[in-house]
Amino acid sequence: MVNILRVLFVLSTVLCCSGALSQGYPAKPIRVIVPFPAGGTSDILTRLIGAQIAKSWGQQVLADNRPGANGNIGVELLARAAPDGYTLVLMDVGNLTISPSVFARLPFDIIRDLAPVSMISYSPHLLSVHPNVPARTVKELIALAKRQPGKLNYSTGLGGAPHLAGLLFEQRAGVRWLTVPGKGGAQSMLTVITGECDLLFLGMLQSVPHVRSGKVRAVAVSSETRDPSLPDVQTVGETPGLAGFVTGSWQGVLAPARTPPELIARLNAEMTRIIQLPDIREKLASQGTTPLPMSPPELGKWLIAQKDRWAKLIKDTGFKFEN
Repeated sequence: MVNILRVLFVLSTVLCCSGALSQGYPAKPIRVIVPFPAGGTSDILTRLIGAQIAKSWGQQVLADNRPGANGNIGVELLARAAPDGYTLVLMDVGNLTISPSVFARLPFDIIRDLAPVSMISYSPHLLSVHPNVPARTVKELIALAKRQPGKLNYSTGLGGAPHLAGLLFEQRAGVRWLTVPGKGGAQSMLTVITGECDLLFLGMLQSVPHVRSGKVRAVAVSSETRDPSLPDVQTVGETPGLAGFVTGSWQGVLAPARTPPELIARLNAEMTRIIQLPDIREKLASQGTTPLPMSPPELGKWLIAQKDRWAKLIKDTGFKFEN
C-alpha cells in the first residue's frame, strides 16, 4: 500500500510540474534553428510564422540559420538542445528522411533523438530552366537531354529533396545531366537565373517569384495535379512514362526528444492555428504552397514512410555522401 501511495505521489508531482511548465511557457524568446541559408523556403516560413507567434504569445521567435551538411548541422544542434520548448527546428523534413540513406554516419537518429511537433506546408517542386534553354515542355526537355547527354547542367544542393527529385527524373525519363552542387536553394536558383546552370527542381515558394519576373521559365510542377497559382504549367506526371511523379518540399517543425508532451501539443495547436489564418493561407497559396497541418503522431508516421521511400531510390541510383 505504501509503495502504491509513493507511485501516486510521484505521478501527481510530475503531472503538476509539467502542467505548471506548460502554463508558464513561453517565458523567454524561442530559438528556431533553420538548417539552411537565409532566403530559402524554411527561412521564409520561420519568419512568417514567428511573427504570428510573437503577436499571440508576446515572445520573440529568433531564426538561427545554421546551414551545412544537408541540414544535419542544424539538426544535430537541435538533438543536443535542452528539451524545454525553447529550441526548435523548422526545415524541409523531406531532407531529414533522406539523410539516413545518403550519409554513412549521422550524429543523431531521426526517430530516437527528435520529437515531431507539426507539419507546416507542402510545396511541390517546380522544374524551371533558364530562358535560353530551348525546351518549354517536359517532352521537349527529355528530347534535348537525350540529344546531348551530360551537357545540361542541373543545379542543386547535394542530398536534399531537390537533388533527389532530379535523380528520380533522370531515372524515370532515362536521361543524364551534369549535377552542379550548390549551397542551398537560393544559390541554386541564382545559378540558373544568371545562366551558369540550365535547370533545377526547387520549391514553389522560392521559384514562383522568379518565374513571374521572367528570370526563369517554368516547365512543370511535381504535384499530382496542376497548381492553381500556375494553371498553365503542366505536371511532370502528364508526360507519358512519368505518371505518378510526385516530389516537393514538406516543411515541418521538430523539437528535441523528451520535450514534454504538453509543450509539443501547445506548439502544434498554435502552428496549426497560424497556418490556417486567411491571410497566411492566401500568402502561401499565391506562391504554390499549401498548409498541411498534422498532429505529432501523424508527422512521426510520415517521417518513417518517407525514409523508406527515399532509401529505395538512393539504393537504386547508388548515390552516397562520404563522411
